[in-house]
Amino acid sequence: MSDWIKAARLRTLPLSLSGIIMGSFIAKWRLWGEGGTWDWKIFVLALLVTLLYQVLSNYANDYGDGIKGTDAKRASEAEARAVASGKITAKQMRNAVILFSVISLIATVALLYLAFIPDYITEFYIFIGLGVASILAAIGYTVGKKPYGYMGLGDLFVFVFFGLVSVCGSYFLFTKTFSWDMLLPGTAVGMMSMAVLNLNNMRDIESDRLSGKNSFALRIGFKNAMIYEMVLLQFPLILILIFLALNGFLQSQNYYVFIVMILIIPFAKLRRKIMEVKEPRQLDPFLKQVGILTFMMAVMTAFGLNFFR
Repeated sequence: MSDWIKAARLRTLPLSLSGIIMGSFIAKWRLWGEGGTWDWKIFVLALLVTLLYQVLSNYANDYGDGIKGTDAKRASEAEARAVASGKITAKQMRNAVILFSVISLIATVALLYLAFIPDYITEFYIFIGLGVASILAAIGYTVGKKPYGYMGLGDLFVFVFFGLVSVCGSYFLFTKTFSWDMLLPGTAVGMMSMAVLNLNNMRDIESDRLSGKNSFALRIGFKNAMIYEMVLLQFPLILILIFLALNGFLQSQNYYVFIVMILIIPFAKLRRKIMEVKEPRQLDPFLKQVGILTFMMAVMTAFGLNFFR
């Protein structure tokens, strides 16, 4: 059991929850202002679905990189990856991917049934399609004949599914409407998710070169990937600030909503420490730190909007 828990890579879970928290609690704040209702059951199910997607993705990545021999070339990670180390066989991991795909789909249908049936049938089927696409994206990063992670497209998929779909989609589950300003927090979370993936790919840049995994970091080179990382970590808080400004908080008396801006300090420290790294393997500790900062950004934005009215 411990090997399966390690393969689930629990340190990635806060990052996956961030988009749901951001979208759901912005929806709660907006519904409160409009006299609408916010269903906590939808929120709980949305969290469950997201966790299932993340574990599915981690298992699929372990399986895909394991059978392709990519993990075997990673001196820093080979011991921890289950298939590459032999702690879990490729067949067992493949079965786990199939099982979690089925469970994820069932949980998705349950969530969407609760959110949309009986009054929003069209939206129900549209989101079923998004759910299936999310499952396929979770698997397709490293699995298949042409996994998109091996073609340098991982950043794009992460931005879309962990950012825009997660934030805007969870917002829609509650409000049944789309608001253009939601693209701002959606992009903020998406950029943070890209920052985590880019750090991961920067860390593994040499081993990926040997295994033929052409990540975006490998395509542009370590130096340019570092610049790219700084850009990704610079803009999320700015986007959140713009979102708050567009919603009138600069003119309001509710300055507590800007509590999320406290994160400017840890963001600046993190960027400085990452820039000081000379060896790719030294980037590993920052993966967890960026994930936690993303989670804190979502929680503090939600807290500021909903608990200091």
